[in-house]
Amino acid sequence: MSTLATSGTSPIYGELPVRIETTPAADDLLRKLTSIHGPLMFHQSGGCCDGSAPMCYTAGEFRVGGADVLLGELFITDIAQAIKVWISLEQFEYWKHTHITIDVVPGRGGGFSLETPEGLRFIIRSRLFSDAEAMELLNKPVLLGDGQLKVV
Repeated sequence: MSTLATSGTSPIYGELPVRIETTPAADDLLRKLTSIHGPLMFHQSGGCCDGSAPMCYTAGEFRVGGADVLLGELFITDIAQAIKVWISLEQFEYWKHTHITIDVVPGRGGGFSLETPEGLRFIIRSRLFSDAEAMELLNKPVLLGDGQLKVV
């Protein structure tokens, strides 16, 4: 799994349980996409075109809204810049009790995500936070796209 800023070294989330990580297969694809496109970002889709797929973009290509929530930053070996993972506040309300792992499988997604030409698609795998993790995250602020920290 990727090394995460949210696992004890995050200036934003400190030692809180991580909300987002990746599989080794996703890391490999992210290294390839970074070599082609440069720094990357994710936005966790809330439905529409490709269900709830994590959409990968060149960093800054997707305009993060003021109410989007930063789930975390992915620090992946051989990628210089952390990959920020965002989700809309509305979606975060549904997913805040859930740890998300970004994985990759063969196939083509229906969106504009950068992996589409590779014949692969990012998917999410999830699990509920343990009771201990949930208690640690309870009433802790998250960083919004407008720069404010807010308890949601």
